[in-house]
Amino acid sequence: MNEQIKTVLLLGLLSLLLIGLGAALGQTYLYAFTIMAIVMNFVSYFYSDKIVLAVSGAQEVSMEEAPRLHSIVEELAARANLPKPRVYIIPQAQPNAFATGRNPQHSAVAVTQGIMQLLNERELRGVIAHELGHVVNRDILITSVAATIASAVTFIAQAIRWSAIFGSRSDDDDRGSALGTIALAIVAPIAATLIQLWISRTREFEADATGARLCGDPEALARALEKLEQAAEAIPADVAPATASLYIVNPFSGTGGFMNWFSTHPPMEERIARLRAMMLDGAKFA
Repeated sequence: MNEQIKTVLLLGLLSLLLIGLGAALGQTYLYAFTIMAIVMNFVSYFYSDKIVLAVSGAQEVSMEEAPRLHSIVEELAARANLPKPRVYIIPQAQPNAFATGRNPQHSAVAVTQGIMQLLNERELRGVIAHELGHVVNRDILITSVAATIASAVTFIAQAIRWSAIFGSRSDDDDRGSALGTIALAIVAPIAATLIQLWISRTREFEADATGARLCGDPEALARALEKLEQAAEAIPADVAPATASLYIVNPFSGTGGFMNWFSTHPPMEERIARLRAMMLDGAKFA
């Protein structure tokens, strides 16, 4: 399924969860908690780039300080018809990278010192193209919308649980209805979190595809991802868990099986396989 369509469907599922919980509490509560979630995420949307760059310890670098990196960013941004993002380097050994910013005019690309040492220029170009793919696809906006809805679901579910604890119901039918509502309030936030993570994974697939087309070299990005995955498993990450979803490779790689359900990134093997499948259509990359 096309990743854009999948994202729309997942956002629709999140909306249905919100509507269902709102119906359980009543329209007034639905409006109140939705507004609260929107305000919280409005603030994070406008200031998340500054927050995540500060938390990661990223330092803005000039063309003179990092000419190779700046040249790659400038060339690919021009190919994508984007304003050149601000360029940052993170003083961290684990090779990784992320992009942030609410729109192309406020975007930034940050790479670790480790990635500058590990990747050759062709591979680094693939990574930067992936990050600019997030900017092209407006992924910050999409994930902000998902976070807004998921936050509202969580707020309403908490309100339902508290009202059930302190409410008093004596009728058997009322008790049965209350149990059903409590069950929904427990399950809904878990479902909302899973859907939010699935949206994050679909955006990674889409950024891979966009980045491969942008740099014209899917194999370079595939090789970069292989190296980054191996390094993430070998080199400990000094990363705040809340920012892990931003990075091109999960900084906390190494878990699998059931935990993949709760991963912000799709399986690396599938990402690499999709990129190499794109090579079969050579006309796109001529």
